[in-house]
Amino acid sequence: MSMESSNLWLPDSWQKKPAVQQPQYPDAAALASTVEQLRLLPPLVTSWEVNALKAQLAEAQEGRRFVLQGGDCAESFADCQSPLIANRLKVLLQMSLVLVHGMQKRVVRVGRFAGQYAKPRSADTETKNGVTLPCYRGDLVNSPEFTEAARTPNPYNLLRAHAYSALTMNFVRGLIDGGFADLHHPEYWDLAWVKHSPLAVDYQRMVDTLGDSLRFMETLAGQSVSDFSRVDFYTSHEALLLSYEQALTRQVPRSPGWYNLSTHYPWIGMRTADVNGAHVEYCRGIRNPIGVKVGPTMSKEWVLELCAILNPTNEPGRLTLIHRMGAGKIAQHLPQLIEAVRAAGHKVLWICDPMHGNTQSTASGVKTRRFDDILSEVTQAFEIHARCGSILGGVHLELTGEDVTECTGGARNLADEDLQRAYKTTVDPRLNYEQALELAMKIAGINRT
Repeated sequence: MSMESSNLWLPDSWQKKPAVQQPQYPDAAALASTVEQLRLLPPLVTSWEVNALKAQLAEAQEGRRFVLQGGDCAESFADCQSPLIANRLKVLLQMSLVLVHGMQKRVVRVGRFAGQYAKPRSADTETKNGVTLPCYRGDLVNSPEFTEAARTPNPYNLLRAHAYSALTMNFVRGLIDGGFADLHHPEYWDLAWVKHSPLAVDYQRMVDTLGDSLRFMETLAGQSVSDFSRVDFYTSHEALLLSYEQALTRQVPRSPGWYNLSTHYPWIGMRTADVNGAHVEYCRGIRNPIGVKVGPTMSKEWVLELCAILNPTNEPGRLTLIHRMGAGKIAQHLPQLIEAVRAAGHKVLWICDPMHGNTQSTASGVKTRRFDDILSEVTQAFEIHARCGSILGGVHLELTGEDVTECTGGARNLADEDLQRAYKTTVDPRLNYEQALELAMKIAGINRT
């Protein structure tokens, strides 16, 4: 960022731009008071963690690392429980183990949690039985119950989100620092019901192979390989509610500019990616790495302008384009975007989100995603990037460590009628543990051939 452009930007600059997807709070004074309280609270992440992630994303941009970004579609305050957090971490660690083994490169692990409490919606209101109320926009804003009290935006939720994010981050850091991710003990990562998975034998064989390799390396070195006892782990969320993001945007000693210290890796969704809008204005001024969701309705010109605004100096690791086209549209729309970005000289990290373009509803109206569509989009993405002389540097997934039934297909071939068994999401369907691990194995297989 040039000094001139930096001087023109402040954390509240977005307020001069059109801001969509922002809730309408009935009490403006209460919102202002809450934001001021939030501004005085400690940050959730540090600037040196943000800088370390940016360096790793720069390596993924060059094909030397692979990014695994995953977690809940929308976190809930009620799910801030140690078993649920541990299971979420376990599935990402196990997936990264599979990817490291299959792709023979280091994996950047990024959780969609510790802040993913807000969701964009296609309409401001919802009507049931003749009653119209505000839509549920995530626990950062309101509650899912269809009552006036629950759906009224509550500014106090901003403070609750900060507290629950801090609790989540503290627990994750404690687990990792305590050796939870130690490759010497991969059995720590097992989930109770994984033994019933059709993938259990293949996964155990992989773990045993890695364990043997690690012991061999330590025998040669004559000492323990301590680097394998912990991993780097980062958080991400959609930078949607700008009052919250602004309050946690800080300057730090001995480092120029402003950092969003609510998360390591914020992203802009398609609904808020207007180049003249408030979200792009906010994100252009922070020093974090930034992601932008890119879909089939976005023109080459639109994407190129986003690149120019968000990363005018072509800083390595700064900008990620997360394409979410859908299995049936990716072949038509992605190649021209890749070629346009490359021709313009923009250096970006490309990541595939195979979830959001493949959402559909069953005959009974239940929202779901089909595993075969998800796998198809990822497979096509690798092929298209290779054909265009580009690099697919990661995947962005909505998943959970729980035994839910929200997406159909996979190794157990879940059908539409199976969804009712454990459909728990409040917004979008997620891959369950088995489906997520199977997808990681498929990705590893693609990159071995």
